[in-house]
Amino acid sequence: MTGSSGFIGGHLAEELAKRGDEIYSLVRKTSDTRWLEKLNVKLVDGDCRDKESLRRAVRGMDYVFHLAAVISAPDWETYRDVNTKGTQNLIEACFEKAPGIKRFVFVSSIAACGPSAAGRRLKEDDPCRPISDYGRSKLLAEQIVLGHKNRLPVSILRPPNVLGPRQKELFESIRLIRRRIKPLIGSGEPQTSLASVEDVVKAVLLAAENEKSQGQVYFVTDGRDYAWLEIADAIAEFMGIKKFFIKVPYGLQYIVALVSELSGWVRGKAPLVSREHIVATRKYYWLYDGSKIEKELGFRVGMDMRATIRKTIAWYQGQGLL
Repeated sequence: MTGSSGFIGGHLAEELAKRGDEIYSLVRKTSDTRWLEKLNVKLVDGDCRDKESLRRAVRGMDYVFHLAAVISAPDWETYRDVNTKGTQNLIEACFEKAPGIKRFVFVSSIAACGPSAAGRRLKEDDPCRPISDYGRSKLLAEQIVLGHKNRLPVSILRPPNVLGPRQKELFESIRLIRRRIKPLIGSGEPQTSLASVEDVVKAVLLAAENEKSQGQVYFVTDGRDYAWLEIADAIAEFMGIKKFFIKVPYGLQYIVALVSELSGWVRGKAPLVSREHIVATRKYYWLYDGSKIEKELGFRVGMDMRATIRKTIAWYQGQGLL
């Protein structure tokens, strides 16, 4: 699998390890593998841009889970090289060294589809209109995967905004709210679909093991639409914080994002927060219909947003990180 040092990939690796599966994880030399080191995972040095390392990694595999991606990058070329060409490289490596694999599961993103209209959930067969370089690179990668569905057994999942332990943005939100700092996010209307990382992992494994998922694309959601501030309110509630918040208005968030972008440009690194992200959470709707995977694969939601937030805060407290 690729991307196992990341958020969703790390949780997938944990679940596979619990099942007793033999796991080979492609990692770069700069990858943070501290969570993987606690598992029975065999680490394979490599990079999605290095075709030879991919050939070594997929040789003899039964399943290939592709989760590696760059989410924030300083330029289009980086998104293209890692997310799009990297996927092409992995597909080609499977042709050469693992032609008998049972399933190639590509974990894409709602960014590949783009935003929805207010109050309307997009379905998998709706036209895709990504608005970011990240989304465009993931859509091109999807097209590469589906273009080979007659030669390899492939499935694609598009998770929404995913919540759970080790999700960086959620952790930062928890830390801010713990300090009684509350960014004003969104319009107050339901603007986003959500899913717990546990449910996304469950969906990935269903897609890998169910023949009906061959050549299919699935949204994965918990079935509800949420306002962004509902997440902040749930964090405050479960941390026992009831009043006295410093509210950070949209204009100030935009300025902070601009400064972050300039700092990233000077250092040649991706910004910690971008104006694109601030605008995406305020202006657009990210609502998706997850009924297809329920009907075709029998997927059932295990945790909603509030249950996930409660469990995540308890996890961080147990780790001594709060």
